[in-house]
Amino acid sequence: MKVLLESVVEWIGKCVAWLVLLMAFVTVIVVARRYIFQAGGEIYLQESVIYMHSLMFMFGLSYAMKHDGHVRVDLFYSRFSPRSKALVDIAGHILFLIPTCLVIAIFSLEYVAASWRVFEGSREVGGIPGVYLLKTVIPITAILLVLQSTLEITRRIGDLHKK
Repeated sequence: MKVLLESVVEWIGKCVAWLVLLMAFVTVIVVARRYIFQAGGEIYLQESVIYMHSLMFMFGLSYAMKHDGHVRVDLFYSRFSPRSKALVDIAGHILFLIPTCLVIAIFSLEYVAASWRVFEGSREVGGIPGVYLLKTVIPITAILLVLQSTLEITRRIGDLHKK
């Protein structure tokens, strides 16, 4: 199960990394249409950049955690022994990250369900009709973070034996 979850997180992270390139490409198209060709910037193209940006960050969170890519205040942490770092990380996951993610997952369910009930779409004419799909990413991201966090806790427990 651990290997499967790590593979899924790795695959998701690599997939959403491509969104950076796609976002840049679509943004160039929107700008070129507007300022070079004097055409309207298609709303669905502009919204697609927002969707890709959201997906990149939301799904990239668990990938960044897996690769220890999150920013942390390193003033004291860098001087800690591997054992102390492991204890701080375990405490951070158990006391802060997991409870926060569970609250987000639980409280976002009604928000997402309400969006699905009406198949919420863009408020803009010609926008993307799948806002409900984008909102679904919120609890999925929270659950992915909880699962990756449990893997990180097990990894850090192994670090407790280091000096």
